[in-house]
Amino acid sequence: MEYMFDTINIEDIKHFSEFYPITGITSNPSIIKLEGKINYFKHFKQIREIIGMDKSLHIQVVAEDFEGIMSEANAIIKNVDKNVFIKVPVTEEGLKAIRALKVKGIGVTATAIYTKVQGLLAIEAGADFIAPYFNRMENIGIDPREVITTFARMIKEYHYSTKILAASFKNIGQVNAAFECGAQTATVKPELLHDTLKMPVIKSAVENFTTDWENVFGKGVSIVDL
Repeated sequence: MEYMFDTINIEDIKHFSEFYPITGITSNPSIIKLEGKINYFKHFKQIREIIGMDKSLHIQVVAEDFEGIMSEANAIIKNVDKNVFIKVPVTEEGLKAIRALKVKGIGVTATAIYTKVQGLLAIEAGADFIAPYFNRMENIGIDPREVITTFARMIKEYHYSTKILAASFKNIGQVNAAFECGAQTATVKPELLHDTLKMPVIKSAVENFTTDWENVFGKGVSIVDL
């Protein structure tokens, strides 16, 4: 299992990376919109400096046609770094671009996946990651569990190297379900993990342990004091 942060907020990446064992950062135009008009390439270079070269950085193109996708991908690779995974929506033009990018040795994350056929075609096209949209599938009546299970089974049965990078979550239960269905990776907003570990029952359990300790050894006494 691997977790990534689905954000480009510099302070959140710095802060929450101290707590969570992430393996990368994902982004898309909607995530960028939350931060406003950033200094695009400089911003992503700063993220790379924070996470290092051992973690993956996923940046999405905006163009919808093959030539535009290739031009934007080349600009990202040139102005950020050669290890960036280019996120490409799985359309006909996108599939053509995925194949062309892989010929050039560029990492690709196939995104905006709602259906089995999208994911299966992206796997066959050579995508390094496929990003099925869990919550968005549920919202339109598609079973994301069945879709992800199919991807995982096909990858295992036919020995593809593609990883399932599940995305679009509204709660931690969906994240857990994605992993249970075979996703190797999930990208989540940092606050989703933060809020999950701030559940009242967890806080209560920790406070009870502290109270029990103090009843035995006294208030303010630490293990290092013994």
